Amino acid sequence: MREDFGPTNMSNSPALPGVVASLHVHAAEPGTPLQDADAIELVAGKGILGEPRYFGRLRHSTGEPSRRQVSLIEREQIAEHAASLGLESIPPGAVRSNIETQGVNLVALVGRQIQIGSAVLFLYEPRKPCPKMDAVCPGLQALMMNDRQGVLAEVICSGSIRRGDAITVLRA
Repeated sequence: MREDFGPTNMSNSPALPGVVASLHVHAAEPGTPLQDADAIELVAGKGILGEPRYFGRLRHSTGEPSRRQVSLIEREQIAEHAASLGLESIPPGAVRSNIETQGVNLVALVGRQIQIGSAVLFLYEPRKPCPKMDAVCPGLQALMMNDRQGVLAEVICSGSIRRGDAITVLRA
């Protein structure tokens, strides 16, 4: 069974669920801007197919697959940061998340599974901002502290995700 997760609450109502606003993948060269994508293909236990930074990455300490396979953040959160910094906006992909969403509170869903397109993700922890955020705009990293930089996810079921796909919370 599934339930929709609208902008302000979880319910079984027909309220509009969150959606994918934009998709981004790392370029082959470290530190370069993320590349926009219309669709991404996810592989269970590995991440985004063809993503050079995290796909199939192993933990150095154990040799097991890394949990960090996909990152997500809300466009609303990015807009709030831009306003706090006196910016008109922060461009899609600039904060280095793979999936930017609208209409869903991702941090509230940590510990839950969500379905986007035909893929299922497990949101396992809030992201921690890195110093690269201050390269976007000085002060951005500090604004992103305390669960204000999206979440990290593992791919549970392989599938495709496209811009505009609905985000649905799966019942526990």
